[in-house]
Amino acid sequence: MNAITALQFYIDKMLADTPGMKVLLLDAETTPIISMVATQSHLLQKETYLVDRIENNSRDKMRHLKCVCFLRPTADSLEKLIQELRDPCYGDYYLYFSNRIKKTAIERLAEMDEHEVVREVQEFYADYYAINPDCFSINMDPETTPLYGDSFTSWNNTSFTRTVDGLMGLLLSLKKKPLIRYQKQSPMAKRLATEVQFQIQQEGQLFDFRKSDTPPILLVLDRRNDPVTPLLSQWTYQAMVHELIGIKNGRVDLSGVPDIKPELKEIVLSCDQDSYFQKNMFLNLGDLGANIKSYVDEYQTKTKSNMNIESIADMKRFVEDYPEFRKLSGNVSKHVTLVGELSRLVDQGNVLEVSELEQSLACSDSHNNDLKNLQRLISSPKVSDASKIRLVQLYALRYEKFQGNAVASLIDLLYKNGLSEREISTLDTLMQYGGSSQRQDDLFSNESILSRGRSALKGLKGVENVYTQHQPQLGQILELLLKMRLKEASYPFVEGTTSRDRPQDIIVFMVGGATFEEARYISILNAATPGARIILGGTTIHNSRSFMQELVLAQRTTMPAQGSDSVRGRRTQGGIQL
Repeated sequence: MNAITALQFYIDKMLADTPGMKVLLLDAETTPIISMVATQSHLLQKETYLVDRIENNSRDKMRHLKCVCFLRPTADSLEKLIQELRDPCYGDYYLYFSNRIKKTAIERLAEMDEHEVVREVQEFYADYYAINPDCFSINMDPETTPLYGDSFTSWNNTSFTRTVDGLMGLLLSLKKKPLIRYQKQSPMAKRLATEVQFQIQQEGQLFDFRKSDTPPILLVLDRRNDPVTPLLSQWTYQAMVHELIGIKNGRVDLSGVPDIKPELKEIVLSCDQDSYFQKNMFLNLGDLGANIKSYVDEYQTKTKSNMNIESIADMKRFVEDYPEFRKLSGNVSKHVTLVGELSRLVDQGNVLEVSELEQSLACSDSHNNDLKNLQRLISSPKVSDASKIRLVQLYALRYEKFQGNAVASLIDLLYKNGLSEREISTLDTLMQYGGSSQRQDDLFSNESILSRGRSALKGLKGVENVYTQHQPQLGQILELLLKMRLKEASYPFVEGTTSRDRPQDIIVFMVGGATFEEARYISILNAATPGARIILGGTTIHNSRSFMQELVLAQRTTMPAQGSDSVRGRRTQGGIQL
């Protein structure tokens, strides 16, 4: 099971089945789906000499070229395709849709093909975003497509339909007809699991695959069960870049980096297209720095430079001083720049000290010590406002049931240090979303067990340190599933299905978004568990900013009644009244 190769198979087949010079016509969603798994040079090898968007109305007419259209079968894309067929720019059209298309839509396209230029219509189920071989996303953007309906337990209908389509596309592209389990306490997980099962039954012919010895499992979880993981600072390469800078559709925007070279203002991070990134994406910052130094040393030898290179700053100077080095390896230059920026941001935000306290809050049970350190960091001018809020959020989650918790005094301290009521109100939002009454499992008990070494993977992660103690709750759920000890009472099968076999192929889907920390865990689990193949997906891939943005936007736009009370107005002696 490999999400990237599944999509590449469809792309290659589309282009190979249309011989000769051709244009590839995409829409707003299929453009990033393709760009994340195929390079321009690869498309050129398939005689694709132009890639354009169907929304572009100023395209030149080139009737000597064939056109491969790869579109999502949405009303908007279909309407633009109809306009294209009325006045075609190209000689022949080969239409490929990224998911199931209604018969009525095909009939309408046939009616509008007055020039008889359509040669083929097919469904190729590339309807999701492949990030790693074992990680995918539906790529929900809370600003354009809210995930939640009128509460944190209900779907926005548009998001629900898109998520069902994405999951169906994944299953069809991987040729899997799974049994489906879901988190019992989550209405959103149950609705999604039930609908996917219904769609599989409706599309019986499409899912007529050769039966495997043990049926695949689709496990639908809810982010609410573990709101801690997306709030933590990260120290491994891929996760750290996403947390401190942001990765969007495989691209990283470095335009805000001081003195950035023009060619590095936007870079591509792809484990499929960049072998250095593939080898180092799960390494921590210390190991990463050592690897980059050896990489630079190799090229320093080629340039016969005597410059003494001991630090990230030295590496950056070396890259700048030797233009021929950039010609030898723009890829090395890219990673030196990126790691340099990560190091700068870590120093600037006092991230080491912040992360140490985050890990203590997530993994240990030392209230007095945590509180003392938290009060000190809230008062520190070196710590960003966002980090201060996040630390109090973690404290509130960790010590919600502790009678002596000091949430009220910490809120006062945030006010005294200049944070606004709007910023502080996010604490209330988080507790309404993922407080103890909203979670199915005993989150912090699980974390304590994991941090004390009862996880089977503890010895597989390499050298443990104070910044990487935490393991996501997903780990414990999967370990129980692989050992056939995950309780059906808590994670039931969709009605009418069950299995007593130890699963081999597992697709985990996180409603509310997965994280790169969880993606790393899945990759390690795959390597350490012979016979098991696991893929992780989510409605999006969160960092701490996007996670809280999604919750706050949802509450302020679709749940106004829940978001109207201020934190200050709802405080009680014991902490926050929830």
